[in-house]
Amino acid sequence: MTTSQHKSGYLWEEMTWVEIEEKLKSVDTAILPCGAIEQHGPHLPVDIDYFDANYLARKVAEACHEPKPFVLPTIPFGVSYHHEAFKGTLSVTNNALSAFVYDIGMGLAKNGIKKIILLNGHGDNAPTLNYAAQMINRDAGIFVCVETGETSDVDIYNLIDTPNDIHAGEIETSTTLAIRPEMVKMDKAVNETLNFGSKFLDFDNDRGVSWYVRTHKISDSGVMGDATKATAEKGKQMWEIMEKQLVKFVESIKSSSLDDLYQKKY
Repeated sequence: MTTSQHKSGYLWEEMTWVEIEEKLKSVDTAILPCGAIEQHGPHLPVDIDYFDANYLARKVAEACHEPKPFVLPTIPFGVSYHHEAFKGTLSVTNNALSAFVYDIGMGLAKNGIKKIILLNGHGDNAPTLNYAAQMINRDAGIFVCVETGETSDVDIYNLIDTPNDIHAGEIETSTTLAIRPEMVKMDKAVNETLNFGSKFLDFDNDRGVSWYVRTHKISDSGVMGDATKATAEKGKQMWEIMEKQLVKFVESIKSSSLDDLYQKKY
């Protein structure tokens, strides 16, 4: 079979080993997108976290200066046990995901990658990815970080009205309307805004504590937020913010030596 598809120049899976060896002479940074396959309410498909992580990683790499960072194939499955009461959810254990990411990270280090950005599209992967990042750093001595929206969430929350909008609500419905409107069933969108009675339990509070709950205990539809307030216009603004902030971050990492990142210059 032949194909006329143009190569991106940064997707790991598209390159031959010779091309990867040559590119490694000029860039030592790789983005590993991590997603999930899980319910996203009655109005969104189950691939949101996988699709968005994959989409964002490619858009960021496209916008970066040459030499662009490598982008690894997106890991589709994540830690989603809390959504298992809703059909369509396919979860892996924390141990399985951390071991998988660790093995990929160690493999990247053996190839010559010195800086790995774990681009996380699913919030509940974060503890597991942070654990894997620590173990890769411990054993390979390279820079590894986890980005779960830290570079842009503070700006995105300023665009919405809904508190605790963390899953299939105003934010994720808006971002999907912006790039895949045909996948959104707005006639089935619902408002399930969460109110826990304590600001320390709010998911979007900077002073909030980390806690865990199975989704069906707090939401009948699987939505946590208000999907009815979503618009494509908000989604476009959100993507612009995410891409802009992540490009800044990736460029700063890509252009820094490990010594600089470890602050030996001070």
